Formats: sequence, C-alpha cells, structure tokens
Amino acid sequence: MDHPIITAEEFKTGQILLFDKPLNWTSFQLVNKVRWMIRKSCDIKKIKVGHAGTLDPLATGLLIICTGKFTKRIPELQGQIKEYTGTFCLGSTTASYDLETEIDETFPIDHITEENIAETTKSFIGDIEQLPPVFSALKKDGKRLYEYARKGEEVEIKPRTISIKEFETDASDFPDINFKVVCSKGTYIRSLAHDFGKKLNSGAHLSSLRRTKIGDFSIENSLGLDDFEKQLPRPVSGA
Repeated sequence: MDHPIITAEEFKTGQILLFDKPLNWTSFQLVNKVRWMIRKSCDIKKIKVGHAGTLDPLATGLLIICTGKFTKRIPELQGQIKEYTGTFCLGSTTASYDLETEIDETFPIDHITEENIAETTKSFIGDIEQLPPVFSALKKDGKRLYEYARKGEEVEIKPRTISIKEFETDASDFPDINFKVVCSKGTYIRSLAHDFGKKLNSGAHLSSLRRTKIGDFSIENSLGLDDFEKQLPRPVSGA
C-alpha cells in the first residue's frame, strides 16, 4: 500500500485518519499516541487531535481520528451509522456485559433452538429501547456510571431509543453466537448481548467485538501505527 507523506501544515489544516484500534487500548490512548507521533515527527508543539466515537478497550476495529481544523467535524462523524461484528456467549452473564468483569451468573441453554435464535434476532430490528450498561462512561450527576458500578453503588439508568438497521446472527458455534449489526449512534452492543440472552430466557455476554464501518468509512482502509509512521515526515522512535 502506498503511504503518501502528510506534512505538518496538512495535519493542522485537517486530516481524517482511519485506525484499527488494537485490543486492550483505550480510544484515548490511541489518540494520545497519534498526537505524540505527529508532534515529534513534524516538530510542532501543539496540534488538535480527537476521535469520533469511543471503542471499549476490549473491542478492536475502526476508530476515526481527526486532526487540526477537522476536529470540528467530530460531531458530524459521530452521528453516522456504525457496523460491528462479534460474538455473544450464551448461558452466562457478567456485571459489565462483556469480559471486563468475571462471570456472575449461569443459565440453562438446552431449551434454545435455531428457530428461537432467528426469531429473537428479528425482534431487535427497528427502533428499540435500550438500557446502557452500568459499566459505561455515561455521566450521571457529574460522575461516570462505571465509577458508581465499581464501588457497588446502585444508580438509576434511563432507557434510550436506538435504531438497529440490520442484525444477523449465526448459531453454528453454539453456545457462541456470531453476529453482524448495523446500528445508530448511542447503541451499546454489550447491552444488545445482555438483552439477547434475556429474551431467550437465558443469559449472554459479549465475548468479542470489532467495529467494521462508520458511515462510508471502512476498516479495510484503516491503518496500524506502523503504517501511519510511514506517512509522517520523519520516523519517530518508540512508536
């Protein structure tokens, strides 16, 4: 793949950069790393850098990072439709709805059929009410929800209307359910996993997640940090 050099002036004027966020990195860590690489390579003291839509540390995939004047476009990019692929694990739940926390409860799965799974999948398509996970960065009374959750404090969370445009599941690895979902801004795939298990009179948690599209931007056109370094005016050590 060709890696055209991006100059300091071009970074300041504005760039939309597509990254494949690594597993166990926060979105904030990736933004900080990219900012550091630009400043070091271009020998500039300040540059605006921000991302257009958080990915959880345990998720991988497409993260849009904007630089310079293009950081003003972040709200517009955040509002676009997103596509994810991943896996739900049926028969057990966790407090965080994913693998951040330990399994806290197990449920029977013997009653679940392929027909049940197909019907349940269809029932989520359209505009639905969704409760965000208690382990999330949403704020309540000035504190992040996960701050309450980690202290074991109860907090009331209000449901939000989200839109599931497409939802496909594959039960060939049962009790793991592989899926692809196309959804609106504000959708929590962890909550979708939790609710999916509940609707099957069982339980489920999210065991893997990858964001593959945001609007017209695709993971296929994304870069790792090594590829990004090739677009910088000069290499940076420790990248």
